[in-house]
Amino acid sequence: MGGVGARAPREVYRAHVSRGRVALNEMLGAHVEASSHGSWIVTEDGRRFLNCAGYGVFLLGATHPRVVERVIEQVRSHPLSSRVLLDLTPAEAAGRLVAHCPAGLEKVHFVGSGAEAVETAIKLARADGCRRLVTTIDGYHGKTTGALSLTARPVFQDPFRPLLADVVAVPYGDPAALEQALDGQDRSMVIVEPIQGEAGVVVPPDGYLRDVQDVCRRHDAVLVVDEVLTGLGRLGTWFASTEAGIEPDVLLVGKGLSGGVVPVAAAVVTRRLYEVLDKDPFLHTSTFAASPVATAAAAAALEVMEDEDVVERAAMAGHALMTSLRRAVEGHPLVVELRGRGLLVGLHLRDPGVAGELMLELIDRHVVVNHSLNRGDVLRLTPPATLTTEEIDVIGAAVEDGLAAVLRREEEPVWRA
Repeated sequence: MGGVGARAPREVYRAHVSRGRVALNEMLGAHVEASSHGSWIVTEDGRRFLNCAGYGVFLLGATHPRVVERVIEQVRSHPLSSRVLLDLTPAEAAGRLVAHCPAGLEKVHFVGSGAEAVETAIKLARADGCRRLVTTIDGYHGKTTGALSLTARPVFQDPFRPLLADVVAVPYGDPAALEQALDGQDRSMVIVEPIQGEAGVVVPPDGYLRDVQDVCRRHDAVLVVDEVLTGLGRLGTWFASTEAGIEPDVLLVGKGLSGGVVPVAAAVVTRRLYEVLDKDPFLHTSTFAASPVATAAAAAALEVMEDEDVVERAAMAGHALMTSLRRAVEGHPLVVELRGRGLLVGLHLRDPGVAGELMLELIDRHVVVNHSLNRGDVLRLTPPATLTTEEIDVIGAAVEDGLAAVLRREEEPVWRA
């Protein structure tokens, strides 16, 4: 048998991990990450890239020293539990998290990812008698089978049908459509994002979350608010749900809960709805859920957020970033709209081709952003709250210069023989 030692790591990756990821990486310049600190990624060849990507994970920046040290300490002492004896490590993270959640949310079910948190919400709603699931068009809630059933996007769903039955998708931002979907039907679970991230940072009308809650209460529906992306300071508030004055039955938390170090997410649930799992904790379990190392990271991340005023810093950095970006894109013919809140920013371009070209131009200028899975013409920026004034200037200049480069290519004359 041949070993992998003589083969280049990129070829091993292509053969045994993902051919498609290698092809995409080569399109984006073939850069390979080697380390990351604060707002910056360092590649194998020593180049530095300002990280506005990471799907919203790095609100504290990369490798925050307090989170890293807490994780190292936990790894050295007790990284995983027997799952027979009681491990108390999750208690601190749960207590800190509940303290910042809307009133009535008292029970925390830790999992490994946002999609797993969605699966927990579905099962709790089903155990409570909800047969129907109501989601929003272009909403994004993950790609495990149950979560994918709520991610109302055919390109992701079609290869894996049949999915869960009795799922209805209504227009986002339209409480009247939700009312119509619930009226006269069996009990339902309704899942909604405060801002649709993968749909291109779609901000709903003022009062939308409050209206959704009112509709759910009238129809005895279980309300699940997916704040995996928007929660824990990303919008410049602890949670959009709290700012909106609502009290959902389930709040989904993830991404920033990791502290940018160890994957962890959670469903935070009312005591009444969680009763079924309180009575029998083996009804819904996972080997690595609520592991000591993951919940230690979560506890450390929450402590850092409290001690370092991260939510307020995110609000201030978000305001400064939007100001810089408005100057960069104002009146530009390739830009449809700049939108967002806090440090969740969407740059809506004329078409997906322009978005792809601008993404490449930004990489050339050492700024990394995400595309939007449900909206190919929107680039999404989710930088850390640790952004400095100088780093904000770097982002603004990169966007302005990148747009100018794309426009120049469009305006170049095409010579024909």
